[in-house]
Amino acid sequence: MKTRLADIAPYITKDGSEIRELMHPDRHGNRSQSLAEALVPPGTRTLLHRHLTSEELYHVTAGEGLLTLGNETIKVSRGDTALIPPGTPHCIEATSTDAMRVLCCCSPAYSHADTELLEAEP
Repeated sequence: MKTRLADIAPYITKDGSEIRELMHPDRHGNRSQSLAEALVPPGTRTLLHRHLTSEELYHVTAGEGLLTLGNETIKVSRGDTALIPPGTPHCIEATSTDAMRVLCCCSPAYSHADTELLEAEP
């Protein structure tokens, strides 16, 4: 199985991210994880949220920003990878003049049902 980023239509996740689902069990036949690319426009951030069962990895491929993990905020930029354990409140903000692009790997795979928003939508 192979997918191509340019062929995948984006959608908006529960936390407000624009996502292109590169590989997901519901659509591609893999079994227990998902891989997506998130686009965070300059000066914006995702809503604070957590995943109840999914462990998540963020790998920044473009841009820079601030990643909130629980009570900690860390600077991230191209080449950085961060672990987000299940239940950890998190959001990411693009602070550069260019959009951030982040690969997001979830195990078990991403689902809206596993995502709990911790702040109201604007």
